[in-house]
Amino acid sequence: MHTARTLGIVALTATMLVLAACSNTPAAEPDTTATPVQTAQPQIEPTSSPAESTPPASQPPASSATSATASTAPAEPVEPEEGMPPTALESAKTVMRALKSGNMDTLSDWVSRDKGLRFSPYAYVDTTKDLVFTQEEIKDLMKDPTKRVWREFAGSGDLIKLTFAEYFKRFVYDADFMNKAEIALNKGLGQGTTINNLNEVYPADRYDFVEYHISGLDPAYEGMDWRSLRLVFEKIGQDHALVGIIHDQWTP
Repeated sequence: MHTARTLGIVALTATMLVLAACSNTPAAEPDTTATPVQTAQPQIEPTSSPAESTPPASQPPASSATSATASTAPAEPVEPEEGMPPTALESAKTVMRALKSGNMDTLSDWVSRDKGLRFSPYAYVDTTKDLVFTQEEIKDLMKDPTKRVWREFAGSGDLIKLTFAEYFKRFVYDADFMNKAEIALNKGLGQGTTINNLNEVYPADRYDFVEYHISGLDPAYEGMDWRSLRLVFEKIGQDHALVGIIHDQWTP
């Protein structure tokens, strides 16, 4: 009897020791190398990187800088190539500007030193009657009170006896050629009843001419008050020297 009771107590004691040992064993740590479970909320991918969508305030986008420069910067004038002489058209523009303002000093700078400057009141160039002036004479002509004979008026045949200033207003800059004229190089635009012998006096192989033509001053005259001014330049290599100013208009 005592032996059976002793065995039961021993077995009970052993069971209690096992249970106590189990309760003191720490819980197993989770495996940190396992792949985490994705959450139910999906990840949203950005449509662009921060650098692409919002540039720093201190460094604007290249396209914005370019467009601002193009729209606000003033256009730089195109300078003629250094050392290149002006063309006939460029020369004529400078001469016409001088005529418009009555700047005889600038005009004289363009006059041929050898041939001087011939003035023809009409399309026909009369090499025996048309007056020719040297570079030095041109400078003071506008102030010269001398009345000279510049040929005859078309139609009446009366002598054109005028000071240079009077002749200039009547047979040189008598219309707004600078602003209102059609311009052509080596091509006639105005044609009246007067013979045009420009190419005979000034052959094309040695001369250029630039014509400024206004088809009419007053619409009431239906074109019968047209005006042309032809500036004739001698070709000196690539340079141009003014040798003739030919005025032309409708003549009876």
